[in-house]
Amino acid sequence: MSGNFSENLRSLCAEHGSIAQICREIGLNRQQFNRYLNGSSLPSAHNLRRIARYFAIPESQLFAAQSEFEARLAEAAGPATHSPGEEFLAPFRGQQRNLKRYLGFYHAYFHTPSWGDGIFCALTRFIEQDGLILSRNLEIAHDPEQSIRQISRYRGLVAMRGNRLFITEHERAREGSVAQTILFSAHRQQLKYLRGMTMGLAWRPFPRPYAARTIWKRLDERVTAREAIAACGVHPVRSPRIDPTVRKYLETPAKEDLPDINGSYLL
Repeated sequence: MSGNFSENLRSLCAEHGSIAQICREIGLNRQQFNRYLNGSSLPSAHNLRRIARYFAIPESQLFAAQSEFEARLAEAAGPATHSPGEEFLAPFRGQQRNLKRYLGFYHAYFHTPSWGDGIFCALTRFIEQDGLILSRNLEIAHDPEQSIRQISRYRGLVAMRGNRLFITEHERAREGSVAQTILFSAHRQQLKYLRGMTMGLAWRPFPRPYAARTIWKRLDERVTAREAIAACGVHPVRSPRIDPTVRKYLETPAKEDLPDINGSYLL
């Protein structure tokens, strides 16, 4: 009985982000929850009800044989679909609980080959719509010397796996590029800065793919849309408009960012 419970609980947790996050949202002690997972303890009636409500399944189902448990989960999920579009969207569905605290506006900072050594600042927003967490990205840059003005708009989807945010975006322009960003918070309770890597397409001097470190700074709710957009563009590294935390992260590569033996970059 307890073996069935621990196996079924581990299966549920594998589909719902990090264990620490699950414990926080249920309101259970992490050490006690670990005992449920390894089968050394069973929850009280009160905690069992809280766990069942969190995962939206009957309490009795948590004690079913694993084969029966998996079959019931599959039945509840509905018939399998082989549509490529649906398969792609599957990881992005049901993310509201995981990502609710990330909703809002951010300034995204990164280096791009298109603009030399400057630090690029874009405006990004996470919103919830139709059961999905969407990203909206605006990039504005201006080169007075060459009379070049770049305005790019991206739309994307956001998912969380473990404590990493995965953002896949496409440029709204015709034949626009597709970009991928992976972010994490250095501390679980700190959402002011999200650090990670972004991969996209540099558009000058010629189109070529690139990968770069990126850091997102959450904007205060008091910042107006006009102020947020005005801060976008390319700034010199030593510009007073660049937050020291942002500059330090972009200018000081961490040991884990060094290329591995295959030449790829690790996050």
